[in-house]
Amino acid sequence: MKQKFGIKEVVAIGIGTALFIVLTNVQVPFAIIPNTALQSRVAVLTFFSAVFGPIVGGAIGLIGHALGDALFYGSVWWSWVFPDALFGILMGLFASKYAIKNGGFNGKAIALFNVVQIIANALAWIVLAPILDILIYAEPSNKVFTQGVLAFIGNIVVAAVLGTLLALAYSKIGAKSSSLSKED
Repeated sequence: MKQKFGIKEVVAIGIGTALFIVLTNVQVPFAIIPNTALQSRVAVLTFFSAVFGPIVGGAIGLIGHALGDALFYGSVWWSWVFPDALFGILMGLFASKYAIKNGGFNGKAIALFNVVQIIANALAWIVLAPILDILIYAEPSNKVFTQGVLAFIGNIVVAAVLGTLLALAYSKIGAKSSSLSKED
């Protein structure tokens, strides 16, 4: 199935990226491991990916994370940028199955949404991020795998709670506004 890509998707990339960047510095640090925190921007990435698909999700993860790092931290940590892009792509691959746009985001769709986000987060943060940290920055493996696991846990919690709530709200509101505009 070919994904439709038009002005709505371009606007979604712009808005999603802006929100992702703004929320970069909104975080609750893990006291145990440095440079690892709960971040609400994960919910934005999860939501936009689930609604608009893999291109939008990948773009927001890549551009938003890179620009957020550059603006708030002064340099880009590429080994964590690419996992966010991967997460957005993987989450977005199932966008039509979540039925968020047509008001069908409930029950099985919510379960699928959360199963996919857990798997996508595992691949991004337990596999890709630590491997890239080791390959790109020669970081010690024990440190980066611990950071990856903590990022994974934090991201699945934020995506499950805030991401699901955003998707539920949009599904209820978006479906009503879509059906109203079709009747006009």
